[in-house]
Amino acid sequence: MKEYTDSEIIECLRNRQSYVVRYLWDRYIPMVRLLVTRMGGTSEDAKDIFQDGLMIMLEKIDSNQFTLTCRFKTFLYCVCENLWKSALDKRHAAANYFTRKVDPDDEKDLTDLIDKKLHKEIFHEVFESLDPVSKNILKLYWLDVSPHEIAAKLGYTYGYVRKKKCEAQTELTEKVKNHPGYKEIMNSERIAKDIVY
Repeated sequence: MKEYTDSEIIECLRNRQSYVVRYLWDRYIPMVRLLVTRMGGTSEDAKDIFQDGLMIMLEKIDSNQFTLTCRFKTFLYCVCENLWKSALDKRHAAANYFTRKVDPDDEKDLTDLIDKKLHKEIFHEVFESLDPVSKNILKLYWLDVSPHEIAAKLGYTYGYVRKKKCEAQTELTEKVKNHPGYKEIMNSERIAKDIVY
């Protein structure tokens, strides 16, 4: 495999030379796969993160102010790491609306049951307010259907599914956070913690 210097990679990307994308894929996908799988992701997640990372880098490279201040490999790693951490945060936020932490002694008092019911109601209400395409994509995504399979199943392009999934997750998270009922629960939990501690 021919080796490229960092400056050659930047120049080839700026000129949209497709062979350098293949080179970057062959050379760095194992690094990104290791990063993602060590943090609980799958090989499919790693491919998505790599592609998203490359798109971000292309946007930055196209900027006239762009200057590479570290090795290209380090830059790519940092971008992919931040993307994956952000994706994990969104997943955890969505998962938290489905399940609530139970005390170690597994006691389910009335307030826990009420809180859990309220969380589910808020999540359901917010989820139902999303557009039908977003709902379908998120439902399949939560069932661990890959973006490629979702695209084939729903008749959209792969790029559209990935973009729509991110937008839908962001919208869902923001709507839940801004829901009056959710704010009320969070405030009551904060007050309870202040009293206990």
